[in-house]
Amino acid sequence: MQSITILGATGSIGASTLDVLARHPDKYKVFALTAHSRVEALAEQCARFRPARAVVGSAAAARLLSALLKERGVCCDVDYGEAALCEVAAAAETDSVMAAIVGAAGLAPALAAARAGKKILLANKEALVMSGQLFMDAVQQHGATLLPIDSEHNAIFQSLPQSYARSPQGCGVAKILLTASGGPFLARAVETLEHVTPDEACKHPNWVMGRKISVDSATMMNKGLEVIEAHWLFGASAAQIEVVIHPQSVIHSMVSYVDGSVLAQLGNPDMRTPIAHALAFPERIESGVAQLDLTAIGTLQFDKPDFARFPCLALAFEALAAGGTAPALLNAANEVAVQAFLDGRIGFRDIDRVISRVMFDLEHGAASSIEAVMAQDARARGAAEKIVAGVTR
Repeated sequence: MQSITILGATGSIGASTLDVLARHPDKYKVFALTAHSRVEALAEQCARFRPARAVVGSAAAARLLSALLKERGVCCDVDYGEAALCEVAAAAETDSVMAAIVGAAGLAPALAAARAGKKILLANKEALVMSGQLFMDAVQQHGATLLPIDSEHNAIFQSLPQSYARSPQGCGVAKILLTASGGPFLARAVETLEHVTPDEACKHPNWVMGRKISVDSATMMNKGLEVIEAHWLFGASAAQIEVVIHPQSVIHSMVSYVDGSVLAQLGNPDMRTPIAHALAFPERIESGVAQLDLTAIGTLQFDKPDFARFPCLALAFEALAAGGTAPALLNAANEVAVQAFLDGRIGFRDIDRVISRVMFDLEHGAASSIEAVMAQDARARGAAEKIVAGVTR
């Protein structure tokens, strides 16, 4: 029986993971569940799945969770903070770690899991965006297994040969094709994007996601981060990664080969499919996702991305080309700008302006250590906050 730790259990990926696990109680058990501040939701999950450990973001949240679990008669060790997250991610009692904490906060526990040689189901793309070489080195040096959960990277993984070893040239791979829905504003007039509201930005046409990642999808920064992630996961250069707009979100991504073949992974837009694939790999298990009916869909559309509509995508390609800590600056500025937008402090089109200023105002350094990366992350956040404070709406 496989023992699982879920980092970010109350988010959409965490909830979907638990849904899949519940369908296979004979195959999987939960060792630890974590959440930042959604204590009541975590208490409900603990009551159902009975983990040995639970971790939250603060001492106050830990006290509340302990009280809620006591009311429910649940025996579970409760802790809080980054050190506790890293501890449950690396614990001997867990075999696999679902790394689903959103943003830079997920880097340390994901890295701890890698250094402990765990099977890592990576849904936290920021771990690779911020510290790609360091993270991949840790995976290889400590014998960890890394399986991508983002639907696009999971699709690429499924479409590559089993012998693939992060070398496109070695397996006849010509190009990686990352599909993108285009989000809720694909057909909206560009000049009206200045007036987009947070609720509008979070209404994704195909996927059910958290608010931060929904805004990233609307700006296509999410796809930009996935470009950087694909570079590290598959050893592909920026020139070998192409983004294709595909509004139906049925083809999750493709691999183009030198002989002209293109292999694709298709499915209904439901994160339980890549989660189930990674949990059971190299086998297959039932996920709860309906079978795809192509006759009902009828038509599949494709287009090239418009960088004038989606400048965040262009910024991500620039960060990848720059290398070093440029992707960390990009990610940090984006997290600050998106939160400011969700809080009503800046407009939708201010997001890419904040990111651009941070990227080009701050000097890029070498991503030589986690400490160096986090120092640049902090610098970028401080710079982004100052820019946000100067924006008048």
